[in-house]
Amino acid sequence: MAKAVIAIHGGAGAITRAAMSAEKEQHFRQQLAAIVSAGQQILASGGSALDAVTEAVRLLEECPLFNAGRGAVFTHQSTHELDASLMDGRTLDIGAVAGVSRIRNPVLAARKVLEASPHVLFIGSGAEAFAAQQGLTPVEPDFFSTPERWEQLQRALGSEQMLLDHDGAAQESDPLDPDRKFGTVGAVALDLQGNLAAATSTGGMTNKQAGRVGDSPLAGAGCYANNATVAVSCTGTGEVFIRTLAAYDVSAQMEYGGRSLQQATASVIHDKVQELEGSGGLIAVDAHGNVALPFNSEGMYRGFAYVGGEVEVAIYRDS
Repeated sequence: MAKAVIAIHGGAGAITRAAMSAEKEQHFRQQLAAIVSAGQQILASGGSALDAVTEAVRLLEECPLFNAGRGAVFTHQSTHELDASLMDGRTLDIGAVAGVSRIRNPVLAARKVLEASPHVLFIGSGAEAFAAQQGLTPVEPDFFSTPERWEQLQRALGSEQMLLDHDGAAQESDPLDPDRKFGTVGAVALDLQGNLAAATSTGGMTNKQAGRVGDSPLAGAGCYANNATVAVSCTGTGEVFIRTLAAYDVSAQMEYGGRSLQQATASVIHDKVQELEGSGGLIAVDAHGNVALPFNSEGMYRGFAYVGGEVEVAIYRDS
């Protein structure tokens, strides 16, 4: 029987202990643990890896602490544009949406694309129309807005910066270096039947140009799963993860190069991505249930749990 496991991430970046209050850190840890536990329970009851990662990412989208779904960042044009993707390692089926602003849970729309469409990726109004046809209730664009995200946009506009994070510009209370925080969420899982799945979702970058799409909805870049090798979800400098096909490269190194999960993920994050001055990390589970959570930034919101095991969560390099 497979060693069933789920892992999640809530973004990577330069996380400073000094700016992270004990209360705020505990809140992040509690949310991560609760979401890992929800996915763990699905796997324990015999649920599929696809179901586990879908629900984990849906819960991450519902939590305003993370830049996906409610609490998504604003574009330069003061709008929201969300992206998500989902991949089934058993069939290599993929579903993805990009640039959507009226779908409450983009990962659920991606699941509908995977299951009910011959296509792989829908964008903008076409994605929203498809989601509505599939029974997902539309929301108004301001559903995603929070006062914190609006303030972050104003600080970014004031500094004329495009920020790779959902914290905007530096404040004493910010737990992350604002120029090196990547607001993406994701989940990977191996179920009791030996099937792998991966899902990734994001609100993008604060002050990004409308229409910009990063790696999150692109299979092989920000998300990939193949039962023969590995399930991967990435978080980081989207353009670099696209240029390196980071998620697929982990699988390729394992399949063609005979590398272990740890070797392949370290090569991608610490060599290939870093050589192009990219920052971030990834989470990965291989076909044997091994877990890797590498990142080249100072920290990454992350957690994992095996069926029957303890839930483990961490933020910094050493915890």
